Amino acid sequence: MNVAILIPARFGSSRFPGKPLVELRGASGVAKPLIQRSYEAALRVSGAQSVHVVTEDRRIAERAAALGARVIMTSPECRNGTERCAEALSKLGRRDLVVNWQGDSLLTPPSFVEALIERMRSNGSVQVATPAVRPRSSEVRALQAEEAAGRVGGTTVVSDYGGRALYFSKRLIPHLPEGALDGEWAPVRLHVGVYAYRPAALEAYAAAPPSELEALEGLEQLRFLAAGIPIAVVDVETPPFALRELNNPGDVEPIEAALAAAGVE
Repeated sequence: MNVAILIPARFGSSRFPGKPLVELRGASGVAKPLIQRSYEAALRVSGAQSVHVVTEDRRIAERAAALGARVIMTSPECRNGTERCAEALSKLGRRDLVVNWQGDSLLTPPSFVEALIERMRSNGSVQVATPAVRPRSSEVRALQAEEAAGRVGGTTVVSDYGGRALYFSKRLIPHLPEGALDGEWAPVRLHVGVYAYRPAALEAYAAAPPSELEALEGLEQLRFLAAGIPIAVVDVETPPFALRELNNPGDVEPIEAALAAAGVE
């Protein structure tokens, strides 16, 4: 399969403007911008033929090009990373598979993406795939505390018997009755924000109108479900470190701690 990894990177984030250029210290104390850390992580994926930074901003493009990255410029009108990936399709040439490695998901293990590629290689009917992990009960209790304080701490997913997503939410789903968190592992699946698409699915996404649920949850992948395009949820092994995304300035310190815990320079 001819696989391209795209890293959507937007400068004008409402919660954290200039986020792709924020410096983050690794295990040795060396600081690198977020876009560099995401690019270096994507390069470690086995089975991908190319990695591209996809952006609307010249500052990000110049920094990425200085790293040796291929850059695709897209419109500032793109509402999310999936739309940015869809717009980049015409500039990619023929691809069997496109991976959306979100620019703020620098802690995503390359093995997660490899699992998505393998699922789609082995099953030609899968149009979109995304990974999920089983969290420890202690992590879910922390998410419950975040919810109680009015903050969103992660995205959860539930699926059918065939592994197809039924729903994604920024709330904890499913409902957890008393005793559900007594064991080490919680009966919850945390969604990891990386996607693999067939080009036809990306084109269908771009042609579909944004859905009400997508807008309410702030989750772009819900447009696929609203449009009747199934998403395969691939279970992957829970890493020993926290899978934090860089969404707010307050995420910098815990992400740097996770980089140190993962031994990432």
